[in-house]
Amino acid sequence: MIEWFTPQEANMFGALAGGVLGGVGGGGTGALIGVCAPRGRLKRLVIGLQIGWVVCGLACLGAGLVALIVGQPAHVIQPFVLVGGILTAVMGGLLPVTLKTYRQAEMRRLAVEELRRG
Repeated sequence: MIEWFTPQEANMFGALAGGVLGGVGGGGTGALIGVCAPRGRLKRLVIGLQIGWVVCGLACLGAGLVALIVGQPAHVIQPFVLVGGILTAVMGGLLPVTLKTYRQAEMRRLAVEELRRG
């Protein structure tokens, strides 16, 4: 069995994937959620990004599962499972909260519209 990458490369992959996906991607998406969702703005973009991160996390989990099945060592499996698990859990877990926040913003918008009319 040929290892997909060495322990040093696995550390680099885990650090870069965690930093880029988690720090930049997750942080940027979190900021968009925090700013846009309560205002009811950019719903398609925000929900699309969130679903995209969940899909990316599931792909990483899938790669970790493939690595496990083909018999790769733990240093190859762990970065995939860790990054995928965190992405899937955080973004997937926050998706219902984001949708609820958008629903609340829509209800506020409709209430204001009703007050203006009547």
